[in-house]
Amino acid sequence: MPNGIRTRDVHSTRLFLRNAPMSENAVTSSNTLIRHTDFTCGMLIVVAAVSVYFTALGGGFIWDDDAHVLKNVHLRTAEGLSRIWFDRTSEPQYYPIVHTSFWLEYQLWGLAPFGYHLNNVLLHALNAVLCWLVLRKIGVPGAWLAGMVFALHPVHVESVAWITERKNVLSGAFYLAAVLAYWRFDSPNEPTQTRNWRFYSVALILFCCALLSKSVTSTLPAALLLVVWYKRGRITVPDVLPLLPMFLLGILAGLNTAHLEKYGVGAVGPEWDFSFCERLLIAGRAAWFYAGKLVWPHPLIFFYPRWTIDSSQWWQYLFPVAAAGLVVCLWLVRKKLGRGPLVGVLYFGGTLFPALGFFNVYPMQYSFVADHFQYLASLGIIAVLVAASCQVAKRIHLNDVRFQVGAGVVLILLGALTWRQGREYECLETLYVQTIHKNPSAWMAHINLGILRARQGRIEDAISHFRTGLAYNPQDVRAHINWGFALEKLGCDEEAVFRYRAVLAISPEVYGGRPEVAEARLRLGAALNRLGRYSEAIDLLRPSVEQNSQDSEAHFHLGTALLSIGSIEEAVSHFSIACEADPEFVESYINCGVALAKIGRFDDAIRCLQQAALLSPDNVDARYNLG
Repeated sequence: MPNGIRTRDVHSTRLFLRNAPMSENAVTSSNTLIRHTDFTCGMLIVVAAVSVYFTALGGGFIWDDDAHVLKNVHLRTAEGLSRIWFDRTSEPQYYPIVHTSFWLEYQLWGLAPFGYHLNNVLLHALNAVLCWLVLRKIGVPGAWLAGMVFALHPVHVESVAWITERKNVLSGAFYLAAVLAYWRFDSPNEPTQTRNWRFYSVALILFCCALLSKSVTSTLPAALLLVVWYKRGRITVPDVLPLLPMFLLGILAGLNTAHLEKYGVGAVGPEWDFSFCERLLIAGRAAWFYAGKLVWPHPLIFFYPRWTIDSSQWWQYLFPVAAAGLVVCLWLVRKKLGRGPLVGVLYFGGTLFPALGFFNVYPMQYSFVADHFQYLASLGIIAVLVAASCQVAKRIHLNDVRFQVGAGVVLILLGALTWRQGREYECLETLYVQTIHKNPSAWMAHINLGILRARQGRIEDAISHFRTGLAYNPQDVRAHINWGFALEKLGCDEEAVFRYRAVLAISPEVYGGRPEVAEARLRLGAALNRLGRYSEAIDLLRPSVEQNSQDSEAHFHLGTALLSIGSIEEAVSHFSIACEADPEFVESYINCGVALAKIGRFDDAIRCLQQAALLSPDNVDARYNLG
């Protein structure tokens, strides 16, 4: 993005028309022509974006869409909307504007995925148009082409085709709109003598909306200062002062997200335990990885292989050293190449910073990188590559027709790759199968596909995927639990007991408080009851009810074991607690009724069994025992 170069786009036309002496009618005609040209250019970007994402429009819900949309009870009621805004922990991450958009969509079309996908695609198309306008405003060569590349690049498929990543496309729209609004307050091209504070207010509101959609946008004020230095060659105190509130808001939003990611989402444990040196190695390698995917977007994988980080291996230091060396080189040659390349690289690295590994994020347990992390950051590298292509074409005297043909070929290839990549997000099964095909060591995909196969009744296939997933990650408790559950369906309780005990043996000091461990303990207790090993079940389940007195399942299984060994009075007390904790727990009412009958409390027994029959009229056990 060398400075001082004007391009043959609408921006240059506007400058030419402005400087030429014209009659009033000619000026009006020229302005009308410019508006029509702008509209046409913008619509071309929108049409191209919607066209290549047509395959994604037919997709369903994937990965964590169930938590954010499909099973999110907060989307159902006005009270839920209130909690989205005023209860910081009501959702895994505090992005109330995103969840408000889901709330509105749920009111309009319920759980039909098409509408959610369509909005993601339209927001991405809007972002591509805004990218073009932002780059054109600061005179980047090939601004429209860069906007089109942003629209069609397949690295953005994950952000667009995945409903939950509304965070990216929605925050991106607010982010880019805030940039344009701020530049109406203070033009990047030259210091503004009279600042319009109304536009500053608009920019600040849009920035807050961006933060409330995804806190990675906290880097916006730093990006604005980079553009000031790019255009003016210096940064003064008046340039910095208006941005101080934005810096403060960005820091607060970032700290809030880091806290929720660690203690709300669960990004804490040995998978995230890295020294600062190791995190530096991760950051250096990740930065080059993301840049490489922008240049050569193949293969694109939902779960990339997780690198082995070893600070004792010298070659791993080459990544951060090379990144720092690139910045130093671009600084040294800035007078020859211009400040543009340096600004593009710094914007790329700075916008990526929150996702480079210095802060714990949940996906780090299975991969240090993900395509959706570089949604906004990619604009920096795209702008540099497109501007460099324009400059090279000019220096080698490549005529406009040949350059346009070459650019068209690149756009067609990018669009074709995006079209194909979008088909992988059709459904969970397709996504996991394609991920395993590209990355056979993706243990998370194996385990999730195994869970899906178990729900489909393909138990043997499910167990095969659990076995493969555990071969790559023996510490995954979910794989052991679901493998045990699959074995239960086959009637292999002894083997299921082994799987559940394996969960309890995995670093209890680290994992002991996790809900998965509590689930494994419950399933183990139930399996031991079925095997007639009641004393073991009782010893296992007593700590569970002590830790969580309202755990209806723990009380039920403990009551069942006590009933089996003749401790009927104690069993009744546990069944009663289970019924109070879960008033629709049919099996607990039945067992409670049976236990009460054994000690002669027939009236109470009848009431319990009648309640069970009322809750489940077709339940044979309830009607048989009542009779």
